Amino acid sequence: MEWESNLLEAQPEIQMIKIGRQELRVARWRGMGTARPVLFFNGIGANLETIEPLGELMRHRGDVITFDMPGIGGSPNPRIPYRPSKAAKWAKRILEHLGVDEVDVMGVSWGGGMAQQFARDFPGCAKALVLLSTSAGMLMVPGNFSALSRMVQPKRYTDPDYMMKNFETLYGDKVDASSQGHKSRVTPPTRKGYAYQLMAMAGWTSMHYLPFLKQPTLIMSGDKDNIVPLINARILRSVIPRADLRVVKGGGHLFMVSRAAEVVPVITRFLDDYREEVGTNVAWVA
Repeated sequence: MEWESNLLEAQPEIQMIKIGRQELRVARWRGMGTARPVLFFNGIGANLETIEPLGELMRHRGDVITFDMPGIGGSPNPRIPYRPSKAAKWAKRILEHLGVDEVDVMGVSWGGGMAQQFARDFPGCAKALVLLSTSAGMLMVPGNFSALSRMVQPKRYTDPDYMMKNFETLYGDKVDASSQGHKSRVTPPTRKGYAYQLMAMAGWTSMHYLPFLKQPTLIMSGDKDNIVPLINARILRSVIPRADLRVVKGGGHLFMVSRAAEVVPVITRFLDDYREEVGTNVAWVA
């Protein structure tokens, strides 16, 4: 496939951008194509390096832009608590700083909530939406207790051995070369940064505005996800008007990492074709 021929190692352009009193560490993978840039919102506690496989695999179509939330990766601690609407405004200011007017928005897990918020707050900027391993917030169907109990504190980031020992319990994914690579890219968040990310989602839900989203939306979920069960993706598909669901058979919460070679072509095909009406079917990614 064409995308496979472009898997050349690429380092993102990284800079610190100050928005008000908050500095944010921003990465931009320069693409070889002319497609609309992708704005990516990462999962809770995850630094921008963890999406390097995505940035490299999508280089053939266009730029990929992401940033570390306050207290995550290389961004300084937040001064005060923040809400998803604030994170969406940060993202919009970053795009303005970079001279980007329109993007396709993608988010995984916690970042999927931020992506929904951005699509709602800035519909003129967000042209398409990709939601991975995510939910509508507080109205979600909860995952496995063993997995969720390990999510309330950042030990999986601060102790790499703990992450690998509990990898399958946490995420539902098998320990293999991709998970080992994920571990090597992780930078531990600060306790304050992680706590404020948890607090940001307290009481938040997108359910009341999802029926009014106008963006074509691709929803992807693994059927072995221990944190955000597949039923949440089905709920999102049922309320977002122009939504399509793709289920990753055998995929856990981190299928974007563990199954990147299979998943990224599905995402790029959607982004390339999204101007056509999106169906309401469910398809399996084997």
